[in-house]
Amino acid sequence: MPAEYRRNFRHLYFDTAWFGVLSASAVSFVTVYATRQGANAFQLGLLSAGAAFISLLFTLPTGRWLEGQSTDSAAFWAAAAHRFFYLLWIPLPWLASAETQIWVLIGLNLLMSIPGTVLAVSFNALFADSVPPEWRGRVVGIRNALLSVTFILVSLLCGFILDRVPFPTGYQIVFGIGVLGAAMSTAHLRFVHPPTTQAGRPRTGRSLGDMAVPGRFRAAVDGLRPSAGLRFLRNLQLRSLRPMILTGPFGRLVAVIFAFYMAVQLAIPVFPLHWVNNLHLTDREIGLGTAVFYVAVFLGSIQLGPLARRYGHHRLTAIGAILMSAYPGIMAPARGLWLYLAASFVGGLGWSLVGGSLTNYVLEQIPSDHRPAYLAWYNLALNAALLSGSLLGPLVADVVSIPGALGLFAVLRLVTALAILR
Repeated sequence: MPAEYRRNFRHLYFDTAWFGVLSASAVSFVTVYATRQGANAFQLGLLSAGAAFISLLFTLPTGRWLEGQSTDSAAFWAAAAHRFFYLLWIPLPWLASAETQIWVLIGLNLLMSIPGTVLAVSFNALFADSVPPEWRGRVVGIRNALLSVTFILVSLLCGFILDRVPFPTGYQIVFGIGVLGAAMSTAHLRFVHPPTTQAGRPRTGRSLGDMAVPGRFRAAVDGLRPSAGLRFLRNLQLRSLRPMILTGPFGRLVAVIFAFYMAVQLAIPVFPLHWVNNLHLTDREIGLGTAVFYVAVFLGSIQLGPLARRYGHHRLTAIGAILMSAYPGIMAPARGLWLYLAASFVGGLGWSLVGGSLTNYVLEQIPSDHRPAYLAWYNLALNAALLSGSLLGPLVADVVSIPGALGLFAVLRLVTALAILR
């Protein structure tokens, strides 16, 4: 391995390991905390919808602003600004009532999503600039393995802490663990710099395949965040956003995947309510379910290459989407721990397949000479799906009950999965 790459790769490994600490602690448990403080489905939907709304507004302007900017400097300062807000979560129980805390968390998430959008786009570009195509498979594989392992271990640790430490002090400790992970991840990101030999090298048309998407808030383990080709948006001219792109086959593809993402997101605000109010799971059991989910993600990810060569990215995306439909389908009739764990395992397998193959499937349908414009429409559609799903899901749950809503969302996921297959 060339010496100029070795240093970058080492810091990218530590970055994702500490990012796993952040994701498995503060990010994973904030919706559970809000639920235990009395948050309703609509408030949990807003907690998830805020990031999608900001992404809709700022993704394209961010891509244009980054043109000519130093990606390493932009990614570091965006990470520092975005992750500072996690520090503000810790003193909340001392400063406000339970209801006020919920609305403060929603507001903070909305604010932190502005630098978070800059981080998502700039890190995607920085990673592509810092890791040559011939080394990406190895680097991404190690990063994904580290992310899964730290996620599993820290999820179990946080569940143990929350089970032993009185409420809300246990959550303050968990948020503190998240702040430590955020600070260390950001510190390592400071030392990642594109090598001079990468200047002018052609970009590949493949997905980076990296499961860590810094800056994109994912409040539940079943939640997806689009990261397809964000690095290409630096080259986008706004006048090249041609609506005619959506009139052909690519428009139909975007419509189907929009429906799938929306079906996925409908359930995200409902899950914590089901875990806490219907299944009466302890925080330790919720942490165990999160760990099981990421064990399945790890197992699915290490088989992704052979599976993709055998079935192709199109069929693999559809298979993963079908498995993801089983997650709310198994969860809906659950009355205790074991079906919850079974749903977590099946959902994790589906998430690993969709997360690893969907982007490459989409890129296979895009002409290489117009990639920024196509991916701009794709990312806009997906963020619109995340926003609308986050807001509509709670409304459905209020009308038909939480188990009924989860059953309906499972059917919608299955229908859209079959549409992807077709």
